[in-house]
Amino acid sequence: MAHSPSVPDRPRLDLDPEMSEGEQLAALREHYTDIVRINDQLEERIEDATDRRETLHERVDELERENGALKTASLYVATVEEFTEDGAIIKQHGTNQEVVTEIDPALADELSAGDRVAVNDSFGVETALDVETDARAQAMTVEESPAVSYSDIGGIDEQIREVREAVEDPLNSPEQFEEVGIEPPGGVLLYGPPGTGKTMLAKAVANETDATFIKMAGSELVQKFIGEGSRLVRDLFELAREHEPAIVFIDEIDAIAATRTESKTSGDAEVQRTMMQLLNEMDGFDERGEIRIIAATNRFDMLDRAILRPGRFDRLIEVPEPDAAGRERILEIHTEEMNVAEDVDFEALSEDTAGFSGAELASLCTEAGMFAVRDDRTEVRTGDFEEALEKVATDAENDPRYYVY
Repeated sequence: MAHSPSVPDRPRLDLDPEMSEGEQLAALREHYTDIVRINDQLEERIEDATDRRETLHERVDELERENGALKTASLYVATVEEFTEDGAIIKQHGTNQEVVTEIDPALADELSAGDRVAVNDSFGVETALDVETDARAQAMTVEESPAVSYSDIGGIDEQIREVREAVEDPLNSPEQFEEVGIEPPGGVLLYGPPGTGKTMLAKAVANETDATFIKMAGSELVQKFIGEGSRLVRDLFELAREHEPAIVFIDEIDAIAATRTESKTSGDAEVQRTMMQLLNEMDGFDERGEIRIIAATNRFDMLDRAILRPGRFDRLIEVPEPDAAGRERILEIHTEEMNVAEDVDFEALSEDTAGFSGAELASLCTEAGMFAVRDDRTEVRTGDFEEALEKVATDAENDPRYYVY
């Protein structure tokens, strides 16, 4: 145990009667200096004692909180699955253990299926928890509009028109649909080969509207633990409802919406649960409000029929490989910022690129520019495009995955 520092002795003043007046005055001054010095020391010790007292008070408060926590039973997070005559079925997070438990009637009136609650060791519901949106769902919101417009997409003018009618027009001119007396399409599915502009089309819609754009990939919805995928889907659509008008874009939807099989593996069962949650969210828009859904896939043949029926995806829009006129327009778009020689014939080049997708044509333009850079030129010539065409064709032949976008 540390000892407190001793209190300094109080100085004593002894004046000799035989001392002269000057000597007595000097002694008094020295005595006064000693008193001031001791007083300063005492004040410093008082400050130190005050600091120690505050530290001890803080430590006492901390110990009291710890003691209170030790005396309080731990609570666990769970989700209300459904209500029954005997109470409610809840699923504890982490263990995914499901139990039937009784809920106080007053608390039960405040709860509904899907709500988060705190339960004790006996699975008794103690309190309802605030709705928590999954951080992964919040991260999928696109804050800035993509730098893509409809003019940046070539060869799919008809598809652009259909998407604008189904997604953009209901958000910008809802009164027109009300006057006609029809419900606007709630969902649009874009399908076709890789690299034909499906994702670019969704980005253009996001850029051309003021709606909140929420982008997700189907593969991101395939989660490891039971129930996580369906919860993420639920949170995504809840986020969309909170930020209307909103557009939900699901890329690679075949990852969670493939045709259901008889497989009994837990992984397949979880994917199917996620798809069922997605179907439920899409069907939940009886009054669709200002939420639109766009999905894209390269594997239309894999999709489950349940997700293709009207009411979920009202428009199925094929985005094919561009024709000759479309390829010419795509080449023009991707060379707008390039220094291209006047003798480059895009019409002839479009004939030589039959079967190319938009992504392949974009790669062709980049390769042509690289040949010009290699020759230390600033102008891209016809010969550069010819060499690039040969290189791109060779790369595609050697590696079939080269153009999977």
